[in-house]
Amino acid sequence: MAEPTAAKSQPPLPKKRAIQRCPNCDIRCDVSCFVAGALARSRSAKLLAIRQVTQRNAGRNTPGIDGVVCRTPEDRVTLLESGLDLTGYQPKPFRRVYIPKANGKLRPLGIPTVKDRVMQAVVKLALEPEWETRFEANSYGFRPGRCTMDAIVALHATLAPAGASGWLLDADISGCFENIGHDPLLARLPVFTTAIRRWLKAGTVNLGTWTPTEAGAPQGSPLSPVLANIALDGMERLFGAEDDQGRYVRPSGRRGPDHGVSLIRYADDWILLVRGDRAHAEALREEAAAVLAPMGLRLSTEKTKITHIDEGLDFLGWRIQRHRKRGTGKRYVYTYPAKKSLLAITARVKMICRMSRNKPSAALIHQLNPVLRGWCVHFRAGVSSRTFAYLRKVVWRQVMHWLRRKHGNGLLAAWKDIRRRYCDGGWWPHDGEVKLYNPGRVHTTRYSYRGTKIPSPWPDAA
Repeated sequence: MAEPTAAKSQPPLPKKRAIQRCPNCDIRCDVSCFVAGALARSRSAKLLAIRQVTQRNAGRNTPGIDGVVCRTPEDRVTLLESGLDLTGYQPKPFRRVYIPKANGKLRPLGIPTVKDRVMQAVVKLALEPEWETRFEANSYGFRPGRCTMDAIVALHATLAPAGASGWLLDADISGCFENIGHDPLLARLPVFTTAIRRWLKAGTVNLGTWTPTEAGAPQGSPLSPVLANIALDGMERLFGAEDDQGRYVRPSGRRGPDHGVSLIRYADDWILLVRGDRAHAEALREEAAAVLAPMGLRLSTEKTKITHIDEGLDFLGWRIQRHRKRGTGKRYVYTYPAKKSLLAITARVKMICRMSRNKPSAALIHQLNPVLRGWCVHFRAGVSSRTFAYLRKVVWRQVMHWLRRKHGNGLLAAWKDIRRRYCDGGWWPHDGEVKLYNPGRVHTTRYSYRGTKIPSPWPDAA
């Protein structure tokens, strides 16, 4: 195997088109800036941005530092008439809140005002079509038309073939959104640099105290995911993922030390699959760290580790591990729900089943069904039958105990009476036509690997 080379410099971005003087940002940039400027000034883009922020977004009822939210059509018309123009635009500081993480730490969020969210959504509509044609093939996080299953299936397709190396680098960037350097990020953006700089430098307000933001893109705003992808773009290109013409090169078709190296990224979580041994993975970890350093980012020491596929790893809620197939001597790579994901859904079921016993059983079923259905649909594209059977037992036990507590020492306190009343003499609970979702009857399926064939939402932008 070839010796690992020295740390590589950041690969250049793909070549741009039609360089000319731009009237929007007064610099020499490509034709996308003309399209972006027209989109930012158009009324239709502003209407779409208002709809996304005030109706479709999950945080539409969360106000910024001004305490304003838009819940009615009249509020949205007032917002549209308030002057959504980037000329002379000055954003307000973000409202800083903290939410707990799984490891006990707190995740900082920055909540902009409704008007700032709309303006960021307009800029996002202008940036996405151009950058979607530049982003790398194995980047899946916060991109339209892509999901976590695309990343999981791409990882499985790389590890499953015979002769594939089992060594991989499970990496995580420490505080990605909080530590992105502003100047290196803005150097990649030929458009809207003034407005984006003002957003990044707006600062945060927590309990009435304003704090300046010297680095990072506040997590929680519409534009932050796009800026994070722009900052991290080029990591796969570092390992020969594209040729001189910008065409994707498969890991098996790369030459030199990059032969067989594949990087699969979902936002700031990524996995690097190597062709050699553990020493090769350690060398590539140093190369990746050297590329992230100019952007102000570094790898998390507690979450970044080198492991073998036989030991397995958790990625995006899934457990990926190579096992021996029962009854044979062959070994295959399996993907199934991670224990953390299973513990999360069982805890959610137990929490829902602590609701008031004075409510009808139909209310309990209506609360449980969407949670169970969404979890099972997400994890059915894997080896999940045994997990679903276990979840079925947990759901049945929790619901039946809730029904028994509901009647206490009454006439329906006995198990046979509860089964006759709520199960028609069977074993699965229901309330009239409202039936409890049964995870044990969910059939597993296969999610097709799409690779570089994922369609772009803007086919004319390519």
